[in-house]
Amino acid sequence: MQLIIISGSSGSGKSTALNVLEDIGFTCIDNLPVSLLTTLAEHSAAINDTRYAISIDARNHCNDLEKLPAILESKAIAKLQHQILFLDANDDALIQRFSETRRKHPLSSHITDLHEAIVEERRLLRPVLEVADITIDTSDMKYHDLRDFVKRRFMTDGNDNAAIMFQSFGFKYGIPKDADLVFDVRCLPNPHWKPELRALTGKDLAVAQFLNQQVPVEEMFQDIQQFLTRWLPRYQENNRSYITIAIGCTGGQHRSVYLCERLSQYFNTVDISTNIQRRHRELSHND
Repeated sequence: MQLIIISGSSGSGKSTALNVLEDIGFTCIDNLPVSLLTTLAEHSAAINDTRYAISIDARNHCNDLEKLPAILESKAIAKLQHQILFLDANDDALIQRFSETRRKHPLSSHITDLHEAIVEERRLLRPVLEVADITIDTSDMKYHDLRDFVKRRFMTDGNDNAAIMFQSFGFKYGIPKDADLVFDVRCLPNPHWKPELRALTGKDLAVAQFLNQQVPVEEMFQDIQQFLTRWLPRYQENNRSYITIAIGCTGGQHRSVYLCERLSQYFNTVDISTNIQRRHRELSHND
């Protein structure tokens, strides 16, 4: 059985994530009490149902969220392939979303304002955050960006190999919170300082040709490729269903994008059975 637990702040996108998982074939349950997790696992084993996605949050004040770590280590749950996806956003983004939708925060009341409710909800969810496998800040994510992320992360095309995500990013915007491995390529020659290349990206031919001519770039590619060739099988042997490899340069526009493109193409060629994905976080559109 594959079990995906979705949790996080109200307004961070949990319903969107759950809907995507339902679309790709998961049986979905919204706001399941933590105490029923073991029952669900036993029931699914009895009927041989293999893919569940559930949301667990603070709407149920008696949800016993602090018991989740112990329940995940119980015999019924520990033998399952399970991951926790935790979604959050900064206070300003959450307040704006509630204002735009005119929805009431589940923890707000006549004596608790919206900001106080957000703070209290984060306190209640801390035990879940501490055991989360993936944490995503959706503050700057559009609706379709979150949908694409969840779909790519959990749709494995029916094979048992780990899905491998190559993600480019800019260090000045922060390291991706879901990264398993991070490679810093800011030491490489920067096309930004070539006026004719500044407005282009690492996906453009002119940038690729420039970087192809740089010896340090080729050395970096070879080193990362050899490291991943050696160690990715070890991650897969450890029952990892997905691995995110983040490549970062200063702005996430040229060098990191170029190397993500090359690495994803290389590994897609050498192992066609593996689900190779790529995402360029700082570009205006994603593959």
